[in-house]
Amino acid sequence: MFDVALQAEPAATWTALAPAILLGLTGLVLLGIDTIRTDEPSNALLAGVAAGGSLLAFGVAAWFLVAGTGQERTGGPISLYGDAFVVDGMSLFFTLIFTIVTAMVAVASYDYLRGHEYRAEFYSLVLFAATGMALLSMANSLATVFVSLELASLPSYALVAFLKRDRGSVEAGLKYFLIGAVSSAIFAFGISLVYAVTGSLVLGDIAAAINAPEMAGVLGIGVLMLIGGFAFKTASVPFHFWAPEAYEGAPAPISAFLSSASKAAGFAVAFRVFVEAFPLGALPAGVDWVLAFQVLAVVTMTLGNFAAATQENVKRMLAYSSIGHAGYALIGLAALTAGGPNGDVLGASMAHLLVYGFMNTGAFLFIALVEHWGVGRTFEDYNGLASTAPIAAVAMTVFMFSLAGLPPFGGFLSKYALFYSAIEAGFWWLAAVGAVNSALSLFYYSRVVKAMWIESPSGDFEIGSRPIGLYAAVVFAGVGTLLLLPAFGPVIETAQTVAATLF
Repeated sequence: MFDVALQAEPAATWTALAPAILLGLTGLVLLGIDTIRTDEPSNALLAGVAAGGSLLAFGVAAWFLVAGTGQERTGGPISLYGDAFVVDGMSLFFTLIFTIVTAMVAVASYDYLRGHEYRAEFYSLVLFAATGMALLSMANSLATVFVSLELASLPSYALVAFLKRDRGSVEAGLKYFLIGAVSSAIFAFGISLVYAVTGSLVLGDIAAAINAPEMAGVLGIGVLMLIGGFAFKTASVPFHFWAPEAYEGAPAPISAFLSSASKAAGFAVAFRVFVEAFPLGALPAGVDWVLAFQVLAVVTMTLGNFAAATQENVKRMLAYSSIGHAGYALIGLAALTAGGPNGDVLGASMAHLLVYGFMNTGAFLFIALVEHWGVGRTFEDYNGLASTAPIAAVAMTVFMFSLAGLPPFGGFLSKYALFYSAIEAGFWWLAAVGAVNSALSLFYYSRVVKAMWIESPSGDFEIGSRPIGLYAAVVFAGVGTLLLLPAFGPVIETAQTVAATLF
């Protein structure tokens, strides 16, 4: 068995972290190529190395997951470095999301970065951010959670401001950095309060030491601050206001990266921290984080969808749409109960985040393609685009209808599983709010489809090139969104199985 083998051979324990190690090494290799090459390194070489390293990490994570590494049938989770990290089915499942999104972003950036300087730095920052996300999903201590969160966040600030001659990009990067700094301070203060009450930073030890009723007030404030830190990372209300600015000003591939991979990373660590460190039924009276997430879920999905419905800029609409989807994913924490079908609820949220990784990344990469052609950013600018770029328009139609939750696309089944699991847990009203918001989202998603396929072009425009990388990434995301419909059974079964081990 894998776990037994690792314990019998301490020198090999680090191999359980292979996906994260591969991502970090790929980032270092990219910097090495840039250092060795006296001239500007080939963009194709850099994109190939970045995408290849991401796919290799994806393959290793998938192999581990299929082989049962860190799961019950092979001896249970693998704890490393004094329980600072844990490799289990959930961490591997989320690593699949990070790595496949990173690969798509790297391929798409091949065309997007043409003519730009500092391409090696761009790719390496993406890989380092992905490394932090992979470590976040494995973090089993609030200390490693904080360090991994900063490893994922710091490269992201630079990536948002990558277009240094674009005032919007620099402004977005500065706003993102300042709000992120405040969020990190709040999160660190919350960690200190939890440590003051429990005397430990390891999640399991925290759970064993939270029964002191005289410290319930301090613990409650600490938990509330932790919720604030996670809400920032997942772009949940009221810590969402950085997202529209950052997504609009950032390079479109980075908008895809942040709204898909970074959001999934925030949920990965939130699922583990709250389920394992603050287990339901063991909390002092007055510390009810489930209620807090119920409020967050309803407000986030509602505000995100209503704000998206008022936008005229397609990229900004998708930014608010991603806030709405954060509200859907929050159901994974908002519908938990002591003794309820918690594995099904959490697993459904994880499966939705996987499908969301394909359809939302594809939608932002389509915007990158449109920006490459010099088409505008409003709905009106998209008028008649299907007559000039039918393949890309078909892919964007798949993304829009899947994000809205319409059959026969992957987003339909993932939302259905999420709402159904909430009803099973007794939270029918959460499912009802989600269904109403999904119906509302069809309005603004269909505006994109209507503009591309029905409206006449508002002006003459020609597509001068067919960028291979962007087209390949968009089509791959579209095919993935479609294939997740017949493959959703194994996906949801795996997600719910690995989620159930947390309870």
